[in-house]
Amino acid sequence: MPEPYDLLILGSGSTAFAAAIKANELGARVAMVERRTLGGTCANRGCLPSKNLIEAARIVWEAAHPRYVGLAPARIEVDFPALVRQKDDVVHAYRAKKYASVAEGIDVEVLTGDARFSGPHTVALDGRTVEADRILIATGSRPAIPAIHGLEAVPYLTSDLLDADEAGRLAELPDSLVVLGGGYVAVELAQLFARLGSRVSLVARSSLLRGYEPLLGETLAEAFRSEGIEVLTDSRVERVSADGAAIAVAVETPAAGRILRASRLLIATGRAPNTDGLDLPSAGVAMDGDGFVAVDAMLRTNQPHVWAAGDVIGRQHGSQMATPVGARQGRLVAENAFADTGRRFDASVIPRAIFVDPPIGVVGLTEADAKARHLPAITATTPMEYVPRAGAIHRTAGFVKMIASTIDERILGVHVIGDSAPEIIHEAAMAMHFGATINDFVELIHVYPTMAEALKIGAQAFSRDVSKLSCCAE
Repeated sequence: MPEPYDLLILGSGSTAFAAAIKANELGARVAMVERRTLGGTCANRGCLPSKNLIEAARIVWEAAHPRYVGLAPARIEVDFPALVRQKDDVVHAYRAKKYASVAEGIDVEVLTGDARFSGPHTVALDGRTVEADRILIATGSRPAIPAIHGLEAVPYLTSDLLDADEAGRLAELPDSLVVLGGGYVAVELAQLFARLGSRVSLVARSSLLRGYEPLLGETLAEAFRSEGIEVLTDSRVERVSADGAAIAVAVETPAAGRILRASRLLIATGRAPNTDGLDLPSAGVAMDGDGFVAVDAMLRTNQPHVWAAGDVIGRQHGSQMATPVGARQGRLVAENAFADTGRRFDASVIPRAIFVDPPIGVVGLTEADAKARHLPAITATTPMEYVPRAGAIHRTAGFVKMIASTIDERILGVHVIGDSAPEIIHEAAMAMHFGATINDFVELIHVYPTMAEALKIGAQAFSRDVSKLSCCAE
């Protein structure tokens, strides 16, 4: 048998690459195993392709719905197969530059095939055995498929429809689409297809964006309906069935039963860990009740030589299923494994964004989180209409909500829906990282007019009537 690797990584996404790069810097001999496509979900079928197409859809929508008097609507013809091809070109170029060439540059061996544990230090890989002193499980997640009567008998899509190479990809724009789900994947894809020309119905078991500040989902639902997207919240899917060339979805809403018909059905009801098939019991690695790999705060499993990070650990220790979170955890694992740093994963300040329109950016605690932790806190919610730039560019939809401690006025959470929210949320995250207070936001001079002024004005709203401020919010 060949000499054992110092680190064997199962998976090749952002978590895996961050771990491989850092472990290589620390002198380790590293290999990673990928059963699908190098680069994992984000590069191939998630973040990168979705944001590419979301921006294209925004251009189409804004051309047809100009915000300025004096600009005539313009119809942009959508060649969906061509749009998909350019998306695939972007994915292929990105994968080659950011993954394949990086792996070659740091001398990480990439192994392909279906891996499963055959012992504490060994993995069976398509008929051969690979041995390693340390192992990182970074196999990510996949779309979760709910138990719905009749689903096994009808064709359906998942978020894998954006994949650049695999069989589940979508090559033709559906004329109508029912989207099941109310989370960030569901809302992003629902608006994307609606803006490209599909008639879209969105069905969610609860409100949109459950677990976020409730007003975010309410504001987004209102925006969706104004664009012609049918939004059914607090609704349950009873069954699905074929109806000629269409798919019929029986939905029980708070008001009455409905039958929705569409040419395609998209399931976007959450994510499941890629742990089945790994034969974790052969390595003695424990999982939680939902199939995620159980880890401590240093991302170590119950086996001292095995770590897990990224989507495959779910929400343990405040983790989130997000590419930069996995990358941070991958680096942390390498440092703990090869430099014995004893670092713990810190989830206290993780900014998130949802690329809908109006876009969303959040960081820190929600008001409900603060109450659940019995933290004395106050909140201030400021409509975007009080932000000068929002008015100047006719983008006044949305708000900023800030949550602050009543003990020391330290900011505990910031929640923004409005133009440029995914960009301005980083100012809030950096400020919270250094323990900023309400007054710190107030005292910082902001460029005028910018959407980031929403944070300054939002902080002023704790003590002033911001509707009476002059142009530069002083």
